[in-house]
Amino acid sequence: MDGMEIHLLGRAGPRGWPEPGCRCASCTRMCAAHRRIEPTRVLLDGVPLDQCRRRQVPGGYDVRTPRGHRVLFAARPGARPEPAGPEPYDAVLLDLIGDPSHLGRLRRAGAVTDATRIEAVHVDHRIATPAELDRRIGLWTRPASGPWRSLILGGARSGKSEEAELRVMAHPDVTYVATGIMHADDPEWRDRIAAHRQRRPGWWETAETIDLAGLLRGSAGTLLIDGMGTWLTAVFDALGAWEYPQAVVPRLNELVDAWRSTRAHVVAVSDEVGLSVVPGTASGRAFRDTLGRLNQRLAAESEETALVVAGRVMDLP
Repeated sequence: MDGMEIHLLGRAGPRGWPEPGCRCASCTRMCAAHRRIEPTRVLLDGVPLDQCRRRQVPGGYDVRTPRGHRVLFAARPGARPEPAGPEPYDAVLLDLIGDPSHLGRLRRAGAVTDATRIEAVHVDHRIATPAELDRRIGLWTRPASGPWRSLILGGARSGKSEEAELRVMAHPDVTYVATGIMHADDPEWRDRIAAHRQRRPGWWETAETIDLAGLLRGSAGTLLIDGMGTWLTAVFDALGAWEYPQAVVPRLNELVDAWRSTRAHVVAVSDEVGLSVVPGTASGRAFRDTLGRLNQRLAAESEETALVVAGRVMDLP
């Protein structure tokens, strides 16, 4: 079958982007830049979508173009169209801004493959700028296979965990690696863990371990590791290394070697220790220095490294 032609005459929500009269920062930025994206209108193989043969499915339409291509289309913002059958689609047009994990679910079901064309529709002021839209779409539409390593750095409450999760939301198989130990007597810690779990899609697996080297060596899917600071704390505790920090060096070397040789797609979160106060104890300073050096070593072996500040992402060269 010949290649499919898709022309997006508009890709925004029903009121366009910016929305008329809206005073949010996203819309006012668009107005200041004299930019506008029109409501979603699509030509499939040269024919308007509403003139193609289609049938309704929950959340949208299963479409057949005049040239026989299969398309899954989200009917409105927030819609999550269900595939009509097990066969992969030639294209999917989805509200990726509303729920990128829906793409992961379609990949998991086999409805989307690496050959499927993926387009974002119904885009609007739920995202800050067109540049941020393009950045996220680039993350979500590229193949999920490894090896690929991303290190996400940031200070406390910077949004680094949210960014790491965002990067793998569209992956079909994700193992969330929790390196922190659950403290049953710490309500704040329990609330933090619960918030992380609520953000994650239900089909993600969870591994609670500090054997990161073993996971990296044995996995070929997607690993989301959150995070390196809690892992290093657990290693210091396990080895009794607070008074003798050099004891952790063999474990660091083992981790970096496994990171370098992994077949997995890995996104790891770590604390940018240069943003925090200088610790008041010798053991605290030793921990800070060790984590800082580990961050440098992992970044040197990563295809991507990013710094997150106040929820904004800066890709580091």
